[in-house]
Order: sequence, then structure tokens, then C-alpha cells
Amino acid sequence: MADPDVAAPLLLINFKAYGSSIGRNAERLAEQILLAKAETKTQVTVAVAVQPTDIFRLKRFKLPILSQHADLVSFGAHTGHILPESLKESGAVGSLLNHSECQIPLVRIESTVKRLRSIGIQSVVCANTPSIAENVAKFEPDFIAIEPPELIGGDVSVSKANPEIVTNTIKKVHSVHGSIPVLCGAGVKDHEDVRIAIKLGAEGILVASGVTKAKDPKGAVIDLLSGFE
Repeated sequence: MADPDVAAPLLLINFKAYGSSIGRNAERLAEQILLAKAETKTQVTVAVAVQPTDIFRLKRFKLPILSQHADLVSFGAHTGHILPESLKESGAVGSLLNHSECQIPLVRIESTVKRLRSIGIQSVVCANTPSIAENVAKFEPDFIAIEPPELIGGDVSVSKANPEIVTNTIKKVHSVHGSIPVLCGAGVKDHEDVRIAIKLGAEGILVASGVTKAKDPKGAVIDLLSGFE
């Protein structure tokens, strides 16, 4: 069976590097996510972004798997870098780029998106402002995620705290390329955050601690998915 692709509408869960979401705990979390998806019978794509070392470990769960980063390197002497081909061989179908915790220059985003596309790897590029998202849209990534860094990991979602950021991002991105889906991230915790983001025009959600640090990850995913309805 081929590895599933990433498509909108999308719930993308970033495992980051928490103790609760690496190694064996990453497997336990993936199992809870799958159970939630099965219970809701949702048509929403549920994907995970994980540490590169956990990609092969999670392959058996048949969730779309993204790396949390990829480097602009080719085969050769690049010790310590994340080779895009190694991600694909491990089972990843995509990669996050330019997360606020791992930012790269615009020129490198452009080259890395092209590099990933050339080997059939999808890209989800994060942007912390609508203007950066507009520039990123010129590179034609598969998704753009708007995430104001000051709200990441907080208790208030961007869709509630500053909905104009979401609408302005969508407007600017679609003025460049009308078919690039925009994801809403930063502070997303529950179905109401999701519902508002979707109403504003987002085609998906990027979430981390709302699931990875939840006491009941399965319940958290079920709740988030209900916001897409």
C-alpha cells in the first residue's frame, strides 16, 4: 500500500520533540490519533510531523508522515544534515519548513521547496506574518501555515486573538496563487478554535501541544476534528 498523501482539509499534528511524543511515546500517540480518526469516520486528512528518527517507526500506522525539517543537500558529504531522499526512503510524504523554531532564509525556502518537489515530497511552509506568507506563495509550496510565534504554545489561538492575521494571510497568498491551502496554527486547542479558523477561510489546522501534551490525546483529536464539521 502506498504511503498516504497530505490533502485539505487537513489536521496536521506536530509532535515537536516532547518526551510525550518521541520514540515509543510517538507510537502510542500515533495509535491514539488513528483511533480518533476511526471513531469519527472523518474525511479530514489527519497527518503528523515528527522527528526524522521517528519516521520509519511510525510508518506502520499508515498516517501521512511529515518530517519536521529538511535540509537543502544532495547525496554526498553532508554529515548532520537531513537529506530529503532519506526522508522519503523512511516513509515521509512531506516536510515542514521554516517553523518558528527552525527558521530559514526565504531564498533557502524557495530552493528547498523545489528540491522536495523534484523527488515527490510535499512541503508545508510556516510563515509568521501575512507578508512572509505572500512571499512564500511565490514558491508554490503544497501548504502555507500562518503561525504568529508569540501565540505558539499559548492558551489563546490566533483565530480568536487576531482573526485578521488569518484572513489577511489567505488574501495575500491567494493573490499570488489561488490554489495553495492555508493552515491556521498557534494556540489552537479545541473545536471552537478550529471552527473559527475554517469559517475565516483556512483549509486546515497545525497543532502541537493541544494534542501532544493532552491528558487524553484521542479525545483531544476527536474534539479538534469536530470543529471541521
